[in-house]
Amino acid sequence: MAVASEESTSICSHCDRAIPSSNIDLHYAHCFRNLKKCKICGDMVPKKHAEEHFLNTHAPVACSLCSETMEREILAVHKGENCPQRIVTCEFCEFPLPAVDLAEHQEVCGNRTELCHMCNRYIRLRERYNHESRCTGLPDTTVESSRDVRAAERRQPQGPRRRQPQDFSRKRLLFTIAITGIAVLLGSFLFQKKTEDSQVH
Repeated sequence: MAVASEESTSICSHCDRAIPSSNIDLHYAHCFRNLKKCKICGDMVPKKHAEEHFLNTHAPVACSLCSETMEREILAVHKGENCPQRIVTCEFCEFPLPAVDLAEHQEVCGNRTELCHMCNRYIRLRERYNHESRCTGLPDTTVESSRDVRAAERRQPQGPRRRQPQDFSRKRLLFTIAITGIAVLLGSFLFQKKTEDSQVH
């Protein structure tokens, strides 16, 4: 039966589909007159919609976040995974910011410290998860305190000056957050204006 059905079909030279041999002439005339093969994806599309197909599927489009031009079909992946202006979240403070600024932000943010309530030591946020998995709950004051005292004496003998690096990090973090907030507001304003302009046209 399979052999008989194979023998009773012919391949249309225009659309490359298997067509019953008895209908091939009629099919070819209709197919050639009405359909066009897309040169990019190979899909057969109605001739009257060929340009629309190209514009909606293959024409280069600009990312609304970073203005990079690409094919429409990869735009969603670009916006979700690759766009440097896509909004991501800091793993330490959960602050949303553009991906291009994430590394610098997390460098500062990850160096902030929090008190471990089990051992009463201040732990950097970037080391928190490793510390929590190893923390015994016993205060490790002997090694830590002697090292801290020696380092403090070497660097800055006066108490108030010892806080400057942390104050600087906090100021840098606040500056980064402020700049990011401004960037997000400007981005959303420009995106809204672009949307309004496209609706007017």
